[in-house]
Amino acid sequence: MTQAAVQTPQITPEDKLRAELYDFLAALLANPPTEGLLRNTAKLTGDETDLGQGIQTLATLAGKTNAKAAEREFNTLFIGIGRGELLPYASYYMTGFLNEKPLASLRRDMAEQQIRRAPNVYEPEDNIASLMEMMAGLIEGRFGAPASIGQQQTFFNRHIAPWASPFFADLEKAQNSVLYAPVGTVGKVFMQIETEAFRLAGN
Repeated sequence: MTQAAVQTPQITPEDKLRAELYDFLAALLANPPTEGLLRNTAKLTGDETDLGQGIQTLATLAGKTNAKAAEREFNTLFIGIGRGELLPYASYYMTGFLNEKPLASLRRDMAEQQIRRAPNVYEPEDNIASLMEMMAGLIEGRFGAPASIGQQQTFFNRHIAPWASPFFADLEKAQNSVLYAPVGTVGKVFMQIETEAFRLAGN
């Protein structure tokens, strides 16, 4: 989705894990998963936490799913004939329409952060996959220096917090979600963790 100069900044191990989870969600939500992504996902293990259990369920299902089946599910959920079961865009979730003020606000912030849409990407930038990728980039410093916690919180609260949890909850329960049901669970729980962490950081 985005382009930036290659950076190798130092960030904490915890932030590295956060960025990796954002990137993982972005990869699953940007395009149908490849066989390679499915096999790597199948190798994941989870703990007893809600997030860990979601990851474990996703790993189990990924091990039983091939790329063709995953592509059919992805297309039914997000593309469809005319439209998919879900519309994974901030503008839609926040206003009921596509290409509205949330997208314009995001584009202004992208310009300030020197985040540019890749030339081969044509869908609006406020889709969930792109926003997950942008958060990973801000954490890791792909658009310059790693963003401070305050900068991350501002971006998250403005562009992700108002709608990502409802979207992931919808994905978790969508009629056509099988492989993507635990993706919804992982995303929903991760958004809750991030929201609480930013709240505590602001105190």
